[in-house]
Amino acid sequence: MGHHISSTVPSSLLHQRILDWYSREARDLPWRRPDTSPWGVLVSEVMLQQTPVARVQPVWLLWMSQWSSPAALAASAPGDAIHAWGRLGYPRRAVRLHGAAAAMVERHGGEVPRTYEELLELPGVGAYTAAAVSVFAFGRRAAVVDTNVRRVLARMVEGVGQAAPSLIRSELDLATTLLPESADVSRTWSVAVMELGALVCSARMPRCPDCPVQDLCAWQSAGQPAYEGRTRRGQSWQGTDRQCRGAILAVLRESGGPVTAGAIGAAWPTDDSQRDRCLDSLVADGLVEPLSGRRFRLPGRSEGSRHPNEAR
Repeated sequence: MGHHISSTVPSSLLHQRILDWYSREARDLPWRRPDTSPWGVLVSEVMLQQTPVARVQPVWLLWMSQWSSPAALAASAPGDAIHAWGRLGYPRRAVRLHGAAAAMVERHGGEVPRTYEELLELPGVGAYTAAAVSVFAFGRRAAVVDTNVRRVLARMVEGVGQAAPSLIRSELDLATTLLPESADVSRTWSVAVMELGALVCSARMPRCPDCPVQDLCAWQSAGQPAYEGRTRRGQSWQGTDRQCRGAILAVLRESGGPVTAGAIGAAWPTDDSQRDRCLDSLVADGLVEPLSGRRFRLPGRSEGSRHPNEAR
């Protein structure tokens, strides 16, 4: 399929419309502020993976108040990171962030590395996160393509209702061709397109009359045709291993210290084999540490240990 906009509408017009909209409508998010450190940007990008902004913001603020640098986090136990992660979901991200902090202390003098290649070598940092940090923290001119960006470009340029289930090379190429020439402007452009996807060009209920490029949108011009391609399957929650693992971690977070196998059993009494399987997987993932006497704790967290900002 041809790129409807790139061949018929000057990119400069798209840039002007969307950047002007962003200057008026952007949310005031703490990790977007000019004084945010590269570490703060990295933490935000990891937390925002598959997690809504509203849930991330209070946890990010608490996290940064306690661990304002990689060295500060690396000096704490992994269990402290898991505890502070709270209910953000996908808690392996907390363990990987702790591992990334330790790697930065060991290899980079306690600083977030500046290059895409070095970022990619950190535990838990994939292609998207490395690109986002190199752009938003260090001003690199490169495409940052998340789910929101993919959806905006699919509609605006390709004229289809949704992006494919997973990123393909042509999407990255398209996003790169649309980057403004200035590295500084391209950085703002990337976050502006994300914001447009989050606030206006949403997946289920797009607010097309509020879109600054409605008249330039290929999907709009085509009459908003229904998407006919493959879709990503939704993830269930009730009764799943994810829910069971979360229930076990909740007991450990709330206890302030080691808990017995009986207390863990009470957290998931409906299926003993599922509970045991999930507990074993949490241990294997480094999220739970087994102790003598069939007791368990968050890794490295001592008895009565609390997050310094947690109310006593």
